[in-house]
Amino acid sequence: MPEASEHRTALTDLWRAHMAAPFPPGLRGAERAGIDMVLLDASIAGCVSSWFDRDGSPDTRRLKIADRCVLDLDQVLPLLTETDEIAYFRRLRRMAALVSLSEN
Repeated sequence: MPEASEHRTALTDLWRAHMAAPFPPGLRGAERAGIDMVLLDASIAGCVSSWFDRDGSPDTRRLKIADRCVLDLDQVLPLLTETDEIAYFRRLRRMAALVSLSEN
């Protein structure tokens, strides 16, 4: 696991990029592999927000959600074909993985 400052920097940079990026329009209201793409985005955003609010130590519930989101993204990423969709959800996966690596 990266050191705490590297971890925070990486997640901060990814979060800023994510907040500046529009949600891929082709995935609004869409499901891939039975997973609601908007809900997946919102779930990870909640985990990241909680991570920052709790100074890098999310609660057990958020850690479980982040873990589940990583698994969900591993299912949906191979199904995405548009460049913007792939970039958007790869970034989400990196953020979920960083949150998931946090110690409670």
